[in-house]
Amino acid sequence: MDSERMEGTLLARDSREKAVSLNDIERLGPMEIERRSFAIISQEAGDRIPDDNRAMIIRRVIHTSADFDYLDTLCFSDGAVDAALEALRKGAWIITDTNMALSGINKPSLKKAGCEACCFMADEDVAQEAKRRGVTRASVCVDKAAALNRPLIYAVGNAPTALIRLYELILDGKIRPELIIGVPVGFVNVVQSKELIMQTDIPYIVARGRKGGSNVAACICNALLYELDGSRK
Repeated sequence: MDSERMEGTLLARDSREKAVSLNDIERLGPMEIERRSFAIISQEAGDRIPDDNRAMIIRRVIHTSADFDYLDTLCFSDGAVDAALEALRKGAWIITDTNMALSGINKPSLKKAGCEACCFMADEDVAQEAKRRGVTRASVCVDKAAALNRPLIYAVGNAPTALIRLYELILDGKIRPELIIGVPVGFVNVVQSKELIMQTDIPYIVARGRKGGSNVAACICNALLYELDGSRK
């Protein structure tokens, strides 16, 4: 038997040996599932989770992704969480780079905080301007957000071009978000764009490396909102 066939046979045998039944399923309610998940995260992460207000964000990101690499890659500027919470208390808008991230933000908690969230990616004027300039819609969205002239939290889970444009406008003094959530996922310019944001003096929460996503961006926003309203301790 060649090595590939042998490996396949061993995997099949291993699968049979690890068969489960309904008796192995934990019968839990929706909130009990979340509490149980967080207990598992705390148990497996041990003392690697910091004992401060970063913890609730780190735990929720791991809960969303089932990826403990974020213990090492999720980076916070000094005072980033406090700055974000204060901005939300003052009614800052959350701008997302995708409608997927927007849809993942908890709307009751957002309303309770007296804040709004929006995404400009589907706006016709954004599409036209992006085509005219030969750039991504995500970068044009940053220009549109800069024109709002109000406190902003900018959450990027997909488009490194949004982070690059944020960096450019920050250098030009045209935008100063209260917080940048920089967690785009992918390969092209993803790592570099995150590092650019970490070189500014803007408060940030950044997932260093290639990992991230719209779901991660949304869950960081939710962690902040839950901290404000105390709904998901």
